Amino acid sequence: MKIQLNTDKNIQGTEALQKGVSEKINHELKHFDDRITRVEIHLSDENAAKGGDDDILCKIEARVEGMKPMFVDSKNSSKEIALDEAVDKMKATLKSALGKMRDQ
Repeated sequence: MKIQLNTDKNIQGTEALQKGVSEKINHELKHFDDRITRVEIHLSDENAAKGGDDDILCKIEARVEGMKPMFVDSKNSSKEIALDEAVDKMKATLKSALGKMRDQ
């Protein structure tokens, strides 16, 4: 499973952030890693320096063999929480989609 982190100009895509995101994705989606070919994470700060509630947006796109790409997103005031929520949504989406595929 290839993992790619993209950030906007307001969030620094540091090595530490990349490592943390990769570890989180590998750990949380390991059950699906034989089916997922690529995961892209997009982190953006919609209000930049102004701050505010729910201004960090985390979008996750997962590409699964033989299926259309799956997308989820989450907004929060922190990168970590937005990522956690988006990963939880992606796990549920994958579980549902792959379960339906298996049942056919």
